[in-house]
Amino acid sequence: MEDPLEPARARMVEEQIVARGVSDQSVLRAFRTVPRHEFVPEEYRRDAYRDGPLPIGNGQTISQPYMVASMTEAARVEPGNRILEIGTGSGYQAAILAELGAFVFTVERLRLLSNLAQEVLDSLGYTQIRFLVADGTLGWQAEAPFDAVVVTAGAPHLPEPLLDQLADGGRLVIPIEDGFSQILHVVTKTEGEIHEERKERCTFVPLIGEFGWDR
Repeated sequence: MEDPLEPARARMVEEQIVARGVSDQSVLRAFRTVPRHEFVPEEYRRDAYRDGPLPIGNGQTISQPYMVASMTEAARVEPGNRILEIGTGSGYQAAILAELGAFVFTVERLRLLSNLAQEVLDSLGYTQIRFLVADGTLGWQAEAPFDAVVVTAGAPHLPEPLLDQLADGGRLVIPIEDGFSQILHVVTKTEGEIHEERKERCTFVPLIGEFGWDR
């Protein structure tokens, strides 16, 4: 069936993502494919391909398309990778990761959001995603190690459990508080050594949990 919103999605990719410097072709294909409008409440679907975040309930948001793309590119996802996502939210980031051929392990502290995301992802045919309702700052120890960890909420500092669960050569992509906003950090783990790169400024909801912000 033809998707009437495909032209809007294509414009989103060209005007919001490519124009800001994201160039990984597999990432761009994923964004052209995944129907972002399916991941937002009905009343916001007309705005699904606009340049910005949108509310999804429970004080949470679906992130700006460009920021999802930037974080995905920074994670350097390859087919067959095992990816830990902290903050399932709407499920959109998990869909993008799955579209890239990854096995996704996604953790959400709010059961309602996790259940809604799972319904949407199942309806779209994504079968390589597993869900956990828990404190995301603790990661998912039973499934570690992970080739990459993508955190979709802003942290006060690097959560140690997420670093510990990163495979050798893996990458942790996480927004960390910096003054009145946050900065996206990309942390690489190589033979036990940690290399940290600061990227762009960003704004995410707070990462709540034992190794994040208090509830």
